[in-house]
Amino acid sequence: MGRQGSPSHSLAEPLSLPFYPLAGQHEGMPLKAKEFIYLLGLKPKPKTFGFVIEAHDLPREGRIEVARWLHPGAHRIAPSEVQANVDQLRRFLRAGDVAIDIGAHTGDTAIPIALAVGASGLVLALEPNPYVFPVLERNASLNPGKTKIVPLMFAAMRADGYYEFQYGEEGYCNGGFHEGMSKWLHGSAFRVQVEGRNLQAFLTRTHAGLIPRLRFIKVDAEGFDLPILETLEDLIRGQRPYLQVEMFSLRKSAPAYRLKLYDFLVGHGYVVHRMEGNKNFLGELVTPENLMQGNVYDVFCVPKN
Repeated sequence: MGRQGSPSHSLAEPLSLPFYPLAGQHEGMPLKAKEFIYLLGLKPKPKTFGFVIEAHDLPREGRIEVARWLHPGAHRIAPSEVQANVDQLRRFLRAGDVAIDIGAHTGDTAIPIALAVGASGLVLALEPNPYVFPVLERNASLNPGKTKIVPLMFAAMRADGYYEFQYGEEGYCNGGFHEGMSKWLHGSAFRVQVEGRNLQAFLTRTHAGLIPRLRFIKVDAEGFDLPILETLEDLIRGQRPYLQVEMFSLRKSAPAYRLKLYDFLVGHGYVVHRMEGNKNFLGELVTPENLMQGNVYDVFCVPKN
C-alpha cells in the first residue's frame, strides 16, 4: 500500500494520493489531484475536437498540407521539425520502402516517414483511438503526390479481439493499453473499447507483397512496446527493419520492463541509440550502464550487418 495524503488539502494544491504498485515495481509518482478525482468517478463527459488544414513550406520537400487536431493537448507540427525528421530518416530509408507506424495518433510521425519513402513507398499507420483517428485519416488523404499513408483503425495486439484502452482526460489525447498496471499508477480514467489484431498475421494475410520491402517500424504504445515487438518477432528476424521504440516512463513502469525491452533489441542483433530529438537519431549508444538514465526517451535501433 502507498501513502495516504492529508484530506485537508484544497483542490488547488497538490495532493499526496494513494499509490498501489504492482509486485516487484518501484513506487511511482503520486497521482495528480484531477486524475484521482476522475478515477473516483467524478469526471466530465467525453469531448470531441475537430481539425483544421494548414499548409507548411518545407526547405527540401516543398509545400505540404497537414490536418491539425484542435485538441489543446495535441502536438503541433512545426515545419522545421518535419524537415529535420525527414532528413534523419533518409539516412536509413529510400524511395519505395515500406514502413509501419504503430501508435500513429494524428499522423505527426507518419507524415515525415511517408515523405522519406515517397509516393512510391508506403506507410501503414495504426491508430485504434476513435477520437483521433479521423485526423489521421485526413492526413493520409493529403499530399498524394508526395506521400502514401494507409490508416488502419486497430491496435497491434497479441490476438484479434476487442480491448479496453484507458486515457487521461475527456478528449482522449494520450493513453493506451495498460496491461497489468494499477489504475492508481497510470491515472487514466477514461475508457474506450478498441479493436486489436495480431499485426504479423494481418500483414501475412492481407499485405504479404509488402513484407519484402519492410524497412522501418516505429512503436509508441505507452509501455506495451515490448509485447508488440514480440508479436512481430518473425518479421523482425526475417526483414531486419530499423526500429524506433519508446523507453517508457520509469514513473509508471518497473525498471525490469525496460531491461527486458533492451535485452529483446540487443538479443535480436540491434545496436541501440538514444535519439536526440529530430536532429540526430544516432545519439549516445545505450548500454546496460546508462539504460536507466532518463525517465522516458526514444531509441533508434540499427540492425547489425
